[in-house]
Amino acid sequence: MVAHSGLITVMERAARKAAPKLRRDFNEVQQLQVSRKGPADFVSQADRQAEETLYEELKRARPDWGFLGEEGGTREGDPSKPRWIVDPLDGTTNFLHGIPHFAISIAVEEPRPNGRGEITQGLVYQPLTDESFWAEKGRGAWLQDKRLRVSARRELPDALIATGIPFMGHGDFEQWTRIFAAVGPQVSGIRRFGAAALDLAWVAAGRVDAFWESDLSAWDVAAGMLLVKEAGGFVTDFRGGDQAMERNQFLAASEGIHSKLLRLVAGALRKS
Repeated sequence: MVAHSGLITVMERAARKAAPKLRRDFNEVQQLQVSRKGPADFVSQADRQAEETLYEELKRARPDWGFLGEEGGTREGDPSKPRWIVDPLDGTTNFLHGIPHFAISIAVEEPRPNGRGEITQGLVYQPLTDESFWAEKGRGAWLQDKRLRVSARRELPDALIATGIPFMGHGDFEQWTRIFAAVGPQVSGIRRFGAAALDLAWVAAGRVDAFWESDLSAWDVAAGMLLVKEAGGFVTDFRGGDQAMERNQFLAASEGIHSKLLRLVAGALRKS
């Protein structure tokens, strides 16, 4: 077994504690209570219960840490200590339509003097496949005990790209369409899977060569970004800078593909 820190053990234990109820709810999705948070933005009883389970487990392990969750928002902790960033059910729309592609995402953000914070541990857990993607800063990215590396492909015609497509009330259709028009003719395929945390985990695992999306939240991407970086990939904004979170633009790719894809994305945006 690969040795990892106690934090990864805590995170995996919490995810596995929440997973059985998600699996049961997925098989009885028609009976779930569902409410609307905004246009085409739904939350189910499953999301809320999973987040409470995760919160209780993580708080038990680190009682003085803060917690940022998609459903419960910010729960303050000691500001000098790290905080958890959690998406209890990334891919809720998939979940509610019976599509077996969703995940639990947990990240640790440590405070830094510049105020930006730094993600130092991340875990993306797929309850249906029992796949646990995890990473620690400086210690690599892993799927269970198998080391992950981003794809070795270097040419766009060989590359499979994942993306998130804007939908009702979310995202910039015009911007996405320009990028798609620039990228689509140059690559072997584009996929929209519907769960950004898993998209990023799959970039880290070399299953897809790159991913782009905007209008995401910290809980969607915090763990996945670390996975990609620790697997040897790059995550930038659409200008190639390190302001992905601040600009809410995420371009993640293997070393061989990132610069080529970035040129297409940046070129498409300059034409606007």
